[in-house]
Amino acid sequence: MAKVKTYLKVKDYSVSGEEFDLVFNSEFNFLETFPRPSEDKLPDYYNSEDYISHTDTKRNVFEKAYHFVRKMALKHKLDLINSFDLKDKKLLDVGCGTGDFLKVAKDGDWEVFGVEPNEKARAIANQKTENATFETEQLLKFKESSFDVISLWHVLEHLPNLQEQLNLFKKILKPDGVLIIAVPNYNSYDANYYKKHWAAYDVPRHLWHFSKTSISKLMEKQNMKVDKIKPMWFDAFYVSLLSEKYKTGKMNPIKAFCVASLSNLKALRTKECSSLIYVVKNREN
Repeated sequence: MAKVKTYLKVKDYSVSGEEFDLVFNSEFNFLETFPRPSEDKLPDYYNSEDYISHTDTKRNVFEKAYHFVRKMALKHKLDLINSFDLKDKKLLDVGCGTGDFLKVAKDGDWEVFGVEPNEKARAIANQKTENATFETEQLLKFKESSFDVISLWHVLEHLPNLQEQLNLFKKILKPDGVLIIAVPNYNSYDANYYKKHWAAYDVPRHLWHFSKTSISKLMEKQNMKVDKIKPMWFDAFYVSLLSEKYKTGKMNPIKAFCVASLSNLKALRTKECSSLIYVVKNREN
């Protein structure tokens, strides 16, 4: 077993108020949430009206900022999948939430499928995708080499059985297909600035916390490779808004804007953006 050490103590600000350790895993260079809730208890930590990816509400500054950013990001996501040289256009979005990306892709002539464990979010998604969104168990029923693109937009950090899930994605992805993984980056400036208050730690819903090195090592384990890494510039802004709330009790939009802007400016040099998109392919391609 790889040696581990405590990196940081953090708190669940969204639901339980419980404290957790972030434990460094030297084998893969990622942080693990400890103690990890059992799989039967984990859904309880999502039972909050404030869990934003499961709702379309716009009740406050943060939710409005989130949906504004999401609208801007959807176009960039569609541009990304359209940039791949693929024979077909069959997309699976894992953890699709309320289905906005699926709808944009469907409107862009992609054949879309989604999986989403949350019943409420799945129902909203199915209104947008003509019932193309399923429970997570459907992943085991897809045939081998089914999809040209499999996307996980801020989802990999939620999956309990990391290696098993990655192995499954590789199996149902076509040999020349593309796996897209977007995750927070704990080496970003805003993560280092906010430390235990950094909203993207989001324990215990986020079980893993990744760096560029850790994603590369995980992909190597699957005989896959990171082909490209792209920044998610807008993420720093809503993450900083929520981090300010955790740190001070208020959103402090001006302060959050300054921290996020500085984080993005530093990332121009360091390439350590608040969140990163990894474009992953089989090593044979």
